[in-house]
Amino acid sequence: MVTDTEAIVLRQVKTLNGRRMLLLFSRKFGKISVGTSLTEGGKNKSALAVRPFTYGRYELFKSRDSYSLNSGQVIRSFYSLGEDLDKYMAGSYVMELTEKLLAEDLPQPRLFALLLEFLENLERRSAKHDTLVMAYMVKALDIMGTMPELDQCCVCGCREAKRFFSVSEGGIICDSCAVKAQKNQPPKGGTPANEPLIYDTNFGIVNILKYFQKEPLGTFEKIALDDDILEKLKAIIKSWMSYHLDVGKLKSEDLIF
Repeated sequence: MVTDTEAIVLRQVKTLNGRRMLLLFSRKFGKISVGTSLTEGGKNKSALAVRPFTYGRYELFKSRDSYSLNSGQVIRSFYSLGEDLDKYMAGSYVMELTEKLLAEDLPQPRLFALLLEFLENLERRSAKHDTLVMAYMVKALDIMGTMPELDQCCVCGCREAKRFFSVSEGGIICDSCAVKAQKNQPPKGGTPANEPLIYDTNFGIVNILKYFQKEPLGTFEKIALDDDILEKLKAIIKSWMSYHLDVGKLKSEDLIF
């Protein structure tokens, strides 16, 4: 069956006999692997469409359990991100993270739109790209339905004294519940035993998370978090993703974090 879809090229892998496998995040089918004999060095339009950081339209031949690329056309190339090391590192991290968050053959149109918006904003941004990355991560959690509870203690429902953030309990917790939660709480999923699961929120994490969740990515084009706050927020979100989504350390993590 021949079909077509808009897609973003997440990754490209060389295989046998000069063929390549493209990992596409498609609007219609979600994350799919697509075989092709095209290379980036080709001179036709389809060759340009197989590069990572490319948003294009792809005609595919779909068999029972695989896809092959018939042709591709570039809608917009973000390949120039590779000319700026900081932008390339930020983009690579988000591409790899998105790949980990996606299930095979499960459409995620809202996340697709978010990734496209991220690439557009990353291209325009001049510095402090990690703030934009953090905003993407929070919005991705919201889209995937795994956003922490931020309005009340997720253990007892109390709306007062919400001073702690508990990764294992699912979000904000009050003082009394924090004392109980810290007693002999084993780590779950991919969270290493030496990483904390409870964090003090005195530095305003709740307001930052809510702001990231609510505002469009374009809002962050000229906003940059203080380095100390950003480091604390990174630790919490990475711990959250490891614990709840089993997303451990990524290959590109050392490039940006």
